[in-house]
Amino acid sequence: MFGFDLTRLLYVVPAIVLALSIHEYAHARVAYAFGDSTARDAGRLTLNPLKHLDVVGTLTLIFVGFGWAKPVPINPWYFGQPRKLRVLWVSLAGPASNILQALLGTGIIAVFWHFVHDPGELAFYFFMLLNYYVSINLSLAFFNLIPIPPLDGSKILASLLPDRHFNIVLALERYGFLILMLLCFLPNILSWLGLPAIDPLSSLISVPAAWLRELFFSIFGIN
Repeated sequence: MFGFDLTRLLYVVPAIVLALSIHEYAHARVAYAFGDSTARDAGRLTLNPLKHLDVVGTLTLIFVGFGWAKPVPINPWYFGQPRKLRVLWVSLAGPASNILQALLGTGIIAVFWHFVHDPGELAFYFFMLLNYYVSINLSLAFFNLIPIPPLDGSKILASLLPDRHFNIVLALERYGFLILMLLCFLPNILSWLGLPAIDPLSSLISVPAAWLRELFFSIFGIN
Protein backbone atom coordinates (compact mmCIF):
# COMPACT_ATOMS: atom_id res chain seq x y z
CA MET A 1 0.00 0.00 0.00
CA PHE A 2 2.80 2.41 0.89
CA GLY A 3 5.59 0.99 -1.27
CA PHE A 4 9.33 1.43 -0.96
CA ASP A 5 10.29 5.08 -1.14
CA LEU A 6 13.04 6.54 1.02
CA THR A 7 11.26 9.88 1.16
CA ARG A 8 8.06 8.25 2.37
CA LEU A 9 9.93 6.61 5.21
CA LEU A 10 10.31 10.07 6.76
CA TYR A 11 6.53 10.16 7.11
CA VAL A 12 5.66 6.51 7.47
CA VAL A 13 8.05 5.45 10.24
CA PRO A 14 7.04 8.07 12.85
CA ALA A 15 3.37 7.49 12.06
CA ILE A 16 3.73 3.70 12.43
CA VAL A 17 5.65 3.95 15.70
CA LEU A 18 3.01 6.19 17.27
CA ALA A 19 0.00 4.28 15.88
CA LEU A 20 1.26 0.85 16.95
CA SER A 21 2.37 2.02 20.40
CA ILE A 22 -0.99 3.58 21.23
CA HIS A 23 -2.80 0.52 19.85
CA GLU A 24 -0.95 -1.89 22.12
CA TYR A 25 -1.08 0.46 25.10
CA ALA A 26 -4.88 0.60 24.74
CA HIS A 27 -5.09 -3.20 24.99
CA ALA A 28 -2.87 -3.23 28.07
CA ARG A 29 -4.72 -0.36 29.76
CA VAL A 30 -8.18 -1.87 29.35
CA ALA A 31 -6.97 -5.31 30.46
CA TYR A 32 -5.42 -3.76 33.56
CA ALA A 33 -8.66 -1.90 34.26
CA PHE A 34 -10.43 -5.28 34.29
CA GLY A 35 -7.99 -6.68 36.85
CA ASP A 36 -5.41 -8.39 34.61
CA SER A 37 -1.89 -7.23 35.45
CA THR A 38 -0.19 -9.60 32.95
CA ALA A 39 0.58 -6.84 30.44
CA ARG A 40 1.77 -4.48 33.15
CA ASP A 41 4.06 -7.13 34.63
CA ALA A 42 5.48 -7.70 31.13
CA GLY A 43 6.28 -3.99 30.81
CA ARG A 44 3.58 -3.37 28.21
CA LEU A 45 1.53 -0.79 30.14
CA THR A 46 3.55 1.98 28.50
CA LEU A 47 3.71 4.14 25.39
CA ASN A 48 7.38 3.28 24.93
CA PRO A 49 7.51 1.91 21.34
CA LEU A 50 10.52 -0.28 22.14
CA LYS A 51 8.24 -2.39 24.33
CA HIS A 52 5.66 -2.89 21.59
CA LEU A 53 7.27 -2.98 18.15
CA ASP A 54 7.82 -6.30 16.40
CA VAL A 55 10.68 -6.13 13.89
CA VAL A 56 9.02 -8.25 11.18
CA GLY A 57 5.57 -6.75 11.73
CA THR A 58 6.91 -3.19 11.55
CA LEU A 59 8.89 -3.86 8.38
CA THR A 60 5.91 -5.48 6.63
CA LEU A 61 3.76 -2.52 7.59
CA ILE A 62 6.32 -0.18 6.03
CA PHE A 63 6.98 -2.16 2.84
CA VAL A 64 3.87 -4.32 2.34
CA GLY A 65 1.13 -2.07 3.68
CA PHE A 66 -0.05 -3.94 6.76
CA GLY A 67 1.66 -5.28 9.82
CA TRP A 68 1.53 -5.85 13.55
CA ALA A 69 3.22 -5.26 16.89
CA LYS A 70 4.04 -7.71 19.65
CA PRO A 71 0.73 -9.09 20.95
CA VAL A 72 -0.09 -7.79 24.43
CA PRO A 73 -0.24 -10.76 26.81
CA ILE A 74 -3.54 -11.09 28.64
CA ASN A 75 -5.01 -13.72 30.94
CA PRO A 76 -8.82 -13.73 30.64
CA TRP A 77 -9.10 -15.71 33.88
CA TYR A 78 -8.19 -12.55 35.78
CA PHE A 79 -11.07 -10.63 34.23
CA GLY A 80 -13.83 -12.12 36.33
CA GLN A 81 -17.37 -12.14 34.99
CA PRO A 82 -18.67 -11.45 32.42
CA ARG A 83 -15.31 -12.78 31.16
CA LYS A 84 -16.10 -13.02 27.45
CA LEU A 85 -17.58 -9.53 27.38
CA ARG A 86 -14.39 -8.17 28.93
CA VAL A 87 -12.30 -10.03 26.37
CA LEU A 88 -14.43 -8.29 23.75
CA TRP A 89 -13.72 -4.84 25.19
CA VAL A 90 -10.00 -5.50 25.54
CA SER A 91 -9.87 -6.71 21.92
CA LEU A 92 -11.80 -3.72 20.63
CA ALA A 93 -9.56 -1.27 22.51
CA GLY A 94 -6.72 -1.49 19.96
CA PRO A 95 -8.73 -0.90 16.76
CA ALA A 96 -10.84 1.72 18.56
CA SER A 97 -7.67 3.61 19.50
CA ASN A 98 -6.61 3.60 15.85
CA ILE A 99 -9.96 4.97 14.72
CA LEU A 100 -9.76 7.70 17.36
CA GLN A 101 -6.23 8.54 16.21
CA ALA A 102 -7.46 8.76 12.62
CA LEU A 103 -10.25 11.11 13.71
CA LEU A 104 -7.80 13.27 15.63
CA GLY A 105 -5.33 13.32 12.74
CA THR A 106 -8.02 14.30 10.25
CA GLY A 107 -9.24 17.04 12.57
CA ILE A 108 -5.72 18.45 12.85
CA ILE A 109 -5.36 18.35 9.05
CA ALA A 110 -8.57 20.38 8.70
CA VAL A 111 -7.35 22.95 11.25
CA PHE A 112 -3.99 23.01 9.48
CA TRP A 113 -5.55 23.85 6.11
CA HIS A 114 -7.85 26.39 7.73
CA PHE A 115 -5.08 28.46 9.27
CA VAL A 116 -1.96 27.75 7.17
CA HIS A 117 -2.36 29.39 3.77
CA ASP A 118 1.26 29.36 2.65
CA PRO A 119 2.91 26.24 4.14
CA GLY A 120 6.68 26.14 4.26
CA GLU A 121 8.86 23.06 4.11
CA LEU A 122 8.35 22.13 7.77
CA ALA A 123 4.61 22.64 7.55
CA PHE A 124 4.48 20.47 4.41
CA TYR A 125 6.30 17.67 6.25
CA PHE A 126 3.81 17.97 9.13
CA PHE A 127 0.89 17.78 6.68
CA MET A 128 2.28 14.70 4.92
CA LEU A 129 3.04 13.03 8.24
CA LEU A 130 -0.57 13.55 9.35
CA ASN A 131 -1.90 12.12 6.07
CA TYR A 132 0.12 8.95 6.50
CA TYR A 133 -0.80 8.86 10.19
CA VAL A 134 -4.50 8.80 9.31
CA SER A 135 -4.08 6.16 6.58
CA ILE A 136 -1.90 3.92 8.75
CA ASN A 137 -4.31 4.10 11.66
CA LEU A 138 -7.24 3.18 9.45
CA SER A 139 -5.17 0.36 7.96
CA LEU A 140 -4.35 -1.01 11.43
CA ALA A 141 -7.95 -0.71 12.58
CA PHE A 142 -9.44 -2.61 9.63
CA PHE A 143 -6.62 -5.15 9.40
CA ASN A 144 -6.84 -6.02 13.07
CA LEU A 145 -10.58 -6.56 12.81
CA ILE A 146 -10.05 -9.48 10.41
CA PRO A 147 -11.30 -12.50 12.43
CA ILE A 148 -8.20 -14.69 12.17
CA PRO A 149 -5.68 -15.41 14.94
CA PRO A 150 -3.78 -13.63 16.36
CA LEU A 151 -5.52 -10.47 15.17
CA ASP A 152 -7.98 -8.69 17.43
CA GLY A 153 -10.86 -9.75 15.22
CA SER A 154 -10.32 -13.39 16.21
CA LYS A 155 -10.78 -12.56 19.91
CA ILE A 156 -13.80 -10.42 19.09
CA LEU A 157 -15.28 -13.36 17.19
CA ALA A 158 -14.34 -15.78 20.00
CA SER A 159 -16.07 -13.62 22.60
CA LEU A 160 -19.31 -13.89 20.60
CA LEU A 161 -19.14 -17.70 20.25
CA PRO A 162 -20.11 -20.46 22.72
CA ASP A 163 -17.47 -21.34 25.30
CA ARG A 164 -16.18 -24.45 23.48
CA HIS A 165 -15.44 -22.39 20.36
CA PHE A 166 -14.02 -19.53 22.44
CA ASN A 167 -11.23 -21.75 23.75
CA ILE A 168 -10.51 -23.22 20.29
CA VAL A 169 -10.07 -19.79 18.71
CA LEU A 170 -7.74 -18.66 21.49
CA ALA A 171 -5.72 -21.87 21.14
CA LEU A 172 -5.12 -21.12 17.44
CA GLU A 173 -3.09 -18.05 18.39
CA ARG A 174 0.00 -20.24 18.72
CA TYR A 175 -0.05 -20.45 14.90
CA GLY A 176 -0.57 -16.70 14.55
CA PHE A 177 2.85 -15.89 13.13
CA LEU A 178 2.48 -18.46 10.35
CA ILE A 179 -0.96 -17.09 9.49
CA LEU A 180 0.38 -13.54 9.33
CA MET A 181 3.24 -14.63 7.09
CA LEU A 182 0.71 -16.27 4.77
CA LEU A 183 -1.21 -12.99 4.59
CA CYS A 184 1.99 -11.12 3.75
CA PHE A 185 2.71 -13.39 0.80
CA LEU A 186 -0.93 -13.81 -0.27
CA PRO A 187 -0.66 -11.36 -3.23
CA ASN A 188 2.36 -13.30 -4.56
CA ILE A 189 0.57 -16.62 -4.03
CA LEU A 190 -2.50 -15.36 -5.92
CA SER A 191 -0.28 -14.09 -8.73
CA TRP A 192 1.52 -17.45 -8.93
CA LEU A 193 -1.87 -19.18 -9.20
CA GLY A 194 -2.88 -16.81 -11.98
CA LEU A 195 -5.48 -15.04 -9.81
CA PRO A 196 -5.86 -11.27 -9.42
CA ALA A 197 -4.02 -9.97 -6.34
CA ILE A 198 -6.76 -7.63 -5.16
CA ASP A 199 -6.23 -5.25 -2.26
CA PRO A 200 -9.67 -4.77 -0.66
CA LEU A 201 -8.05 -3.14 2.36
CA SER A 202 -7.05 -0.11 0.31
CA SER A 203 -10.67 0.39 -0.77
CA LEU A 204 -11.91 0.00 2.78
CA ILE A 205 -9.45 2.64 3.95
CA SER A 206 -9.92 5.16 1.14
CA VAL A 207 -13.69 5.49 1.72
CA PRO A 208 -13.65 6.37 5.44
CA ALA A 209 -10.50 8.48 4.99
CA ALA A 210 -12.24 10.57 2.32
CA TRP A 211 -15.39 10.76 4.44
CA LEU A 212 -13.42 11.97 7.46
CA ARG A 213 -11.71 14.67 5.42
CA GLU A 214 -15.02 15.87 4.00
CA LEU A 215 -16.59 15.93 7.48
CA PHE A 216 -13.87 18.04 9.07
CA PHE A 217 -13.41 20.25 6.02
CA SER A 218 -17.13 21.03 6.04
CA ILE A 219 -16.95 21.92 9.74
CA PHE A 220 -14.22 24.47 9.03
CA GLY A 221 -15.79 25.63 5.75
CA ILE A 222 -12.83 24.48 3.64
CA ASN A 223 -13.41 23.90 -0.07
